[in-house]
Amino acid sequence: MPLKTIAHYFDYKSPYAYLAQEETFRLQEDFNIEVDFLPYTLDIPSYLGSAQVDETGQVLQENRNAHQWRRVRYSYMDCRREASRRGLTLRGPRKIFDSSLAHIGMLYAKQRGDFRSYHAAVYERFWRRELDIENPLVVEQVLGEVGINTTDFLAYLNGAGRQEHDRLRAETEKLGVFGVPSYVVNGELFWGAERIVRVRERLAVEVGERRR
Repeated sequence: MPLKTIAHYFDYKSPYAYLAQEETFRLQEDFNIEVDFLPYTLDIPSYLGSAQVDETGQVLQENRNAHQWRRVRYSYMDCRREASRRGLTLRGPRKIFDSSLAHIGMLYAKQRGDFRSYHAAVYERFWRRELDIENPLVVEQVLGEVGINTTDFLAYLNGAGRQEHDRLRAETEKLGVFGVPSYVVNGELFWGAERIVRVRERLAVEVGERRR
């Protein structure tokens, strides 16, 4: 059966996933396939520790060893360097956010039509430090701004949406996903923005390339 859909896993609090979004959407155009965008809420403190800083970058609270700090600092430097090349703003968050509410908002938007406006707004504003993704009323406001009817959003957030989020997270981990951005093509997992080129190679074999 011809390949028609691949899965893409993202997290709004991942700078690498943010930088991968443009290329991910381009896969749909270049290969005439559907990319199923699926949130995967990372548990960053479990492998990178946690910290909170003030507006100037002064550490207020931390639970992170020296190796973790070096890795985190390099990651943000690397991502800011790439963001600058693309004309994007990427300001490191002052703490590790729980992105699950924003992800449930994405699932809500996705059920009600095109999620792309919400998706773009959350990514752009979060990385400008202009969006509190842990505030349900803020998430609801963004949905309304992009034209999504939010009548039952808060009920969805605390009920069916949370259940769907948790179900997807468990299923995602069964597939072997551990980080973002990730892609699953015919059961094969690709992790990291630098692996999009390998996804493209695989799709060129599976479905043929319409255009570059």
